Amino acid sequence: MRMRTFARALAVGALAAPVLIGCAGLASADEGLDANFGKGQFVANENGAGVADTNSVVSPDGVQHTDFWIWSDDNGVSGAFTGSGATWKQG
Repeated sequence: MRMRTFARALAVGALAAPVLIGCAGLASADEGLDANFGKGQFVANENGAGVADTNSVVSPDGVQHTDFWIWSDDNGVSGAFTGSGATWKQG
């Protein structure tokens, strides 16, 4: 039972990360080009809990792309993360 509670707490925490990153991007955006895309999925049931997210941002500060997944069940916790980006300073 403890593992399932931990798994659900971990999955909820991981789900909050893309939201926080997105809000930080909005707070720092200048005037000009701004485009973003996000897609996520979350599941928590008797088999385990998991979350996955893909996020891309283009703004006056640069470009960024991230995707990740996390899964937790009675066997443990597993996941993967990929991130890339470039920033530039405008004149």
